This record gives sequence, C-alpha cells and structure tokens, in this order.
Amino acid sequence: MEMAKSLILCAVLALCLALTAAWNPGTATFYGGADGSGTMGGACGYDNLYNAGYGVLNAALSQTLFNGGASCGQCYAITCDTSRPGGQYCKPGNSITVSATNLCPANYLLPNGGWCGPGRPHFDMSQPAWEHIGIYQAGVIPVQYQQVKCSRSGGVRFGLAGSRYFLLVNIQNLGGSGSVGAAWVKGDKTGWIQMSRNWGANWQALADLSGQGLSFAVTSTGGQYIQFLNVVPGWWQFGQTFSNNYQNFAY
Repeated sequence: MEMAKSLILCAVLALCLALTAAWNPGTATFYGGADGSGTMGGACGYDNLYNAGYGVLNAALSQTLFNGGASCGQCYAITCDTSRPGGQYCKPGNSITVSATNLCPANYLLPNGGWCGPGRPHFDMSQPAWEHIGIYQAGVIPVQYQQVKCSRSGGVRFGLAGSRYFLLVNIQNLGGSGSVGAAWVKGDKTGWIQMSRNWGANWQALADLSGQGLSFAVTSTGGQYIQFLNVVPGWWQFGQTFSNNYQNFAY
C-alpha cells in the first residue's frame, strides 16, 4: 500500500492545479439523439449510464482529453464561447457540467482527423447537454471548459466480468476527481493484488478469485485512497455489480 501513499502526494497537487486553472478553449458537437439514448455504452465500459451513476449529461472526449481511458468518469464544466467564430450560436450565460463516458475517435477521412483529431480538445456531448449551451442548428460551437469536482449519488460501484483466471472490474460512480488512478483487489483467501487498467474504466487482475468475497482499494486521480472492504459477497457471479452504497470520494 506504500504506492497508494506516494500517489497521494503528487496527485493531490496535480488535481488542485487542474481544478483551479483558467478556462480552456475547445469545441463541441453532439450525438445520441434528443433523449441521449444513443450515448449509452461507450469506450469507458459503463454500459447503461443511468445504472452506472452518470445519466444523460455526458460527453465523449477527443483522444487528447480521453488520455487512454484515464479520464473516464471525470467532470467538466462547459460554456459556449461567444467571443469566437460560431459564437452567434451560443446560449449566452449558460453552462453545463458533463461526465466523461466515451471516446470521440479521430476521423482520418477528414483533414487532421476532424474535430476529434490529435491535439484537439473536443467534446462530443449528449444532445440534451449540448442544447443547454448551444443552438441545435449550429452542429458545432466554440466552448470554454474546465475540469470540476464530481458530485455523485451513492457509493462507488464495481461491475464484475472476466473468466475464472481473469477478473475485469468496471469501477463506476466516483465522486471528487471522478476517475481511478490505481486499484487493488483482495479475496477472502488472498492478500491485496495490484490491478492494472485494461481499457476505459475497466481494471484487471490475473487471479482466480471465484467463490471468494472481494474487497477493493482505490486511489482516485485526486489522490484519495479508500478501502471498500467486503463489498462483494462470496456468491458473486460475472455480470453483477456491487456497492456498499455509502463510500465515495471527496477529491
């Protein structure tokens, strides 16, 4: 657990700097239909975003912001920028906070990979979120954005998948910084096992933990370390999601 302690010192400073920084320029489009149903699932692995705690106010991030999945679950305040070209399509004075739940991939059939090409900070927002700040007919608007603290309902959730010798855990519904920096799992018959990111918000352990109750330890990207003890009973099966309903992150 020494690694968790060392992560706290550097990650807290990094998050504090990020959350107090000036607004950053970017662009935004929308997808998923008027009810946002087309945004379910995605490259973070959350599947049903309502069940995972994120709802319809979400966005797919360009690869520059997505950071290989490390940004999954983070929250961003976004406002339309009336001072730039396209600003005539803004709804002035409005802002919206969205959760990062998907990747907006580059489209190399377009120059420079399109809106989500390399080096471009871009949000492909759910239509309900986008229409808080932009006029539908515009299609794309200039924005200012900033990472902000996430406020979640209930506890952190652990969705289980994999096979007998491979445990894949989707870690969901983080408050505070919103995203996972490091994770461990412990069975009733094991010590703490370091996990590694597989893809999106999915963390893996190469171990046979079937038939054992499970505990997890998570360090958020904000540097907060929490142990979720005995959160999964020994009768668990792949495809189930568990939470103790009260433990969550403040930063």
